[in-house]
Amino acid sequence: MELLLNLVIYLPLLGIAGILALRNDKATKWISLVATSATFLLSLPLLFSFDIANSGAVQYLTEGSNIMTGLDIKYLIGLDGLSLLLFMLTTLMGPIVILSSWDSIKKHLAGYYSMLLLLQTASMGVFASLDLIVFYVFFELSLIPMYFLIGIWGGKNRIHATVKFFVYTLVGSLIMLVGLIYTGYDAGAAIEGYKFTTDWRFLSGDGYHIGLVEQTYLFLSFALAFCIKVPLFPFHTWLPYAHTEAPTAGSVVLAAIMLKMGTYGLLRICLPLFPNAFVEFAPYLATLAVIGIIYGALVAMVQKDVKKLVAYSSVSHLGFVVLGLFAFNTIAVQGALIQMINHGLSTGALFLIVGMIYDRTHTREIEDYGGIAKVVPVFAVMFMIATLASIGLPGLNGFIGEFLILNGTFSSEVLPQNAFVVFAALGVILAAVYMLWMYQRVMFGPIKHEKNKKLVDLNAREIGLLVPLVIFMVWIGIRPTDFTQYSEVQVQELLESSNEKRVAIQQSADSEKLPQWASNLYDVTDELASKMENQ
Repeated sequence: MELLLNLVIYLPLLGIAGILALRNDKATKWISLVATSATFLLSLPLLFSFDIANSGAVQYLTEGSNIMTGLDIKYLIGLDGLSLLLFMLTTLMGPIVILSSWDSIKKHLAGYYSMLLLLQTASMGVFASLDLIVFYVFFELSLIPMYFLIGIWGGKNRIHATVKFFVYTLVGSLIMLVGLIYTGYDAGAAIEGYKFTTDWRFLSGDGYHIGLVEQTYLFLSFALAFCIKVPLFPFHTWLPYAHTEAPTAGSVVLAAIMLKMGTYGLLRICLPLFPNAFVEFAPYLATLAVIGIIYGALVAMVQKDVKKLVAYSSVSHLGFVVLGLFAFNTIAVQGALIQMINHGLSTGALFLIVGMIYDRTHTREIEDYGGIAKVVPVFAVMFMIATLASIGLPGLNGFIGEFLILNGTFSSEVLPQNAFVVFAALGVILAAVYMLWMYQRVMFGPIKHEKNKKLVDLNAREIGLLVPLVIFMVWIGIRPTDFTQYSEVQVQELLESSNEKRVAIQQSADSEKLPQWASNLYDVTDELASKMENQ
């Protein structure tokens, strides 16, 4: 199974080799579809063979040799409860993204599909990496294909959107690299025979602790990069431009996969490595998350471009994910994890739907529609399901994630103020307002423009793109435990170990502040209490 995981990650690169070898437009499409479909099918045994009861342990582990003597940097990949579903979502979206561009992209097809395949490999690599250097390489690699997808195949303002996207994310990543290097040397000093290590298993374990002062700076260096990637308010300004100018496939990958790298990084790296700083900054980042929820909803409400409206809805929805992570309890973190998947399904579907109607009308202005439900009924049904899933209708996937996050936040010991829940719940109400209002203006009422009377409904290919996403929206909404079970054990273990680590570091810091005689007295008292318990 270890070889299978590697094959799944790098199979899209074989597709790129085939595309470059043949240089034929028709063959390019089919090679891309075959490569991504094979990637998804081959990933299914990884899901079915996954040991749920042991989800806290890394499975399908591949561990290479160190790149240099004294430097514990090695190719280290595997899957556990935190990464499995995100990895599977990436493989699922592969063929869907390829088919979404089947008729809409006309120029430079070899380059376009090669970028999509490279982006899939980079995304899978991020979720499977267990060495921070390898994680960073895949994290940065994902920027390159998205840069070209927006810059070459984007809309009329694509250059501005590309530069803003690249500068924002690259600056955050470079700051993270500084923190990563410091962490590597600090951890290497704790291992005999090494100067440097970025093995996540050691860094997140009980054997390695980072001091309180260092944690603060290191947490900020990593969290900044991840919050830009999410993006969390006020680092969100690049996202609407990138979404609006990107081709449909780029918007889908950006929403469904790439934004999750930020929230995943907060959970995978910031929580276990810097637990004290994570808790210390939790109220501040939760506040930014709630501001993002409200702000994204209010700005979405006034948008005239339906694609930009969906883009701002991502700012709002991902605010819920960040709020759940910093609530620091099992219910909320489980809700955040499943909401990452939910957002990928529902918002990915919405961007696909917007792309489908744009291909027919060549406009995304809400005022250019109206009454088209009578003309394209199948499109109207798919659009309605994705809209209801996005606003969290009970029985669909969005409700489960938001309910768990709000429930966990309400009982959070780290975020004791119920104001977080109240304002976040207001975001749920606003989401219903702007999404249903948008749907009503686009789909219902009289047909305003004669050309809309001739619109063609969804074809078999387009229905085939949306049906798998709709199935998962309903499945998660009705039986969420089929999905949350994969991460439940690891989330509990991660929170318990992080909390124990946090307390131990705090106690160590407090004892260092005491005079020597008080510290000795504390040790003697602790030893006597331990003996009394044993007797």
